[in-house]
Amino acid sequence: MVPDMTDIERLEAIEIKLAHLERSLQELDQTILLQQREIAALAEHNRALRDRIQSIESEDANGSGSIEKPPHY
Repeated sequence: MVPDMTDIERLEAIEIKLAHLERSLQELDQTILLQQREIAALAEHNRALRDRIQSIESEDANGSGSIEKPPHY
């Protein structure tokens, strides 16, 4: 605490800090929301790719022979 601050000055300093904290919290909330949307989109994309790989592998297992594993497998 600064030695010669009056109660009003202290209150104003606290209010300024609170306003900055509230703004920072809103920015963090927005960032988290955007990240959650991106994570959900990536998870959906990942699921679609897994499904596609599984369908290709099952087609290959059924004898279509479209995908041959290299000899070192």
